Amino acid sequence: MRTITNEEKLRQLESFKRLINLSLTVICLGLEVGVFAYHWQFHFRWSVVEQLQNFWFKGHLLEVAIYAFVLFLLSSMYGGMRLGYLKRAEVIFSQVFATLLANVFIYGELSVMAYQLFVPDVFLTMTMEQIVLVVVYINVASYIYGRIFPPRKLLLVHGDRPIDGICGKFESRKDKYVITRKISVKTGVDAVCRTIRQVYETGECNAVVLGDISVEERTPLIKFCYGHSIRVYLIPKITDVILMGAEELHVFDSPMLLTREYCFSVEQRFIKRLIDIVCALILLTVTSPFMLITAIGIKLYDGGPILYKQVRCTQNQREFYIMKFRSMRVDAEKDGVARLAQKNDDRITPIGKIIRKCRIDELPQLVNILRGDMSFIGPRPERPEIIAQYMQLMPEFAYRMKVKAGLAGFAQVYGKYNTSPYDKLKLDLTYIENYSVWLDIKLMLLTLKIVFWPDSTEGVEEEQVTALKEEKERRTQGGEE
Repeated sequence: MRTITNEEKLRQLESFKRLINLSLTVICLGLEVGVFAYHWQFHFRWSVVEQLQNFWFKGHLLEVAIYAFVLFLLSSMYGGMRLGYLKRAEVIFSQVFATLLANVFIYGELSVMAYQLFVPDVFLTMTMEQIVLVVVYINVASYIYGRIFPPRKLLLVHGDRPIDGICGKFESRKDKYVITRKISVKTGVDAVCRTIRQVYETGECNAVVLGDISVEERTPLIKFCYGHSIRVYLIPKITDVILMGAEELHVFDSPMLLTREYCFSVEQRFIKRLIDIVCALILLTVTSPFMLITAIGIKLYDGGPILYKQVRCTQNQREFYIMKFRSMRVDAEKDGVARLAQKNDDRITPIGKIIRKCRIDELPQLVNILRGDMSFIGPRPERPEIIAQYMQLMPEFAYRMKVKAGLAGFAQVYGKYNTSPYDKLKLDLTYIENYSVWLDIKLMLLTLKIVFWPDSTEGVEEEQVTALKEEKERRTQGGEE
């Protein structure tokens, strides 16, 4: 009888993991749809059927199917189906958020069908039942998933630069990853390859992390791992991110990659601008009552100015005045030193804490969007003096100004307020190099989630000041390669 190799065992385990993940997700969605189907059968459908006399049996199934489809799409988009990948709290938040949006959509649809506001009390009861179900189920499912699939054991291959940052990222997800061994690439490629082979065959590690090492050092390691079917986690460099969005050409008898000299095509720019104008006008109309209340609250608190205007840079480093509701004291920067907000910053007023938490302070930027200074989606605009500091240590920071600045962006959706500038730059470049109208729409919808997700509004740590500490250490130790 043939002995199953470690490689085959890991492949089978990965297939089993995907199957379990899919099954647990389908059960969660099925339970939520079941709650809706129950309320449709015994509460909702009578209001609709009374108005639509010819609503036959297949129509009832269709309504449940529509709800299931909408819930599936929203769950996929917001991460409610990423059990085992996102943190448990974020999965719960994402699924609850997707459920609320799905219920708002279906409530509007049923109200139109019934020609009246649709039984709100019963609908709220159904929503609460689903939320309780989601919280309980995901906690149980996450526990089961964690018991079946322990954290992946990693071998970290690093260079001379400090590895605290990389280790910290993986340690923040101890439920998913654990670095069990570390080795410096300076021991030699052959020695590293032998170690990779040894820990993989013995089961000490089942994946490799290539940290911040040079392209020349990592290339043979990638080839070695690929040739031996070993999983690799790679910390990308700026050039890697740029090549992610390159277009593949087949004009010769060998593959060729194309990176264009322009970011967006004429039609993309036209559609993007049209979306900006339409959405800004709609949001200004919808949010005007909240803006009025905010303005009154700021004025009554200390009598200072309502708006805070500040010079920021947009496309091609063009300067403009960004507008926000003032969330800090009037004398917040009386010393003239530009610095980012920190955790528990005492310069932020009580009203400022509320509007920053809810992102209401950003609403005046809708006017900046109408004026053409900004777009809805794009890299967040920075102050000229902070840009100058960044570019001294990170010249590639200029790349993010190839497009118009945005109210929200890729870095805000997939990063946090205190994500390092280097990592934010890579996220912004990912957006620029992979741009599509659909990506803009997707990021707009995902922005709704981060408005309510607390991690996205944290300030930088006190010692970061302008968030340059990590970049300074990185460049001191050898710089981008």
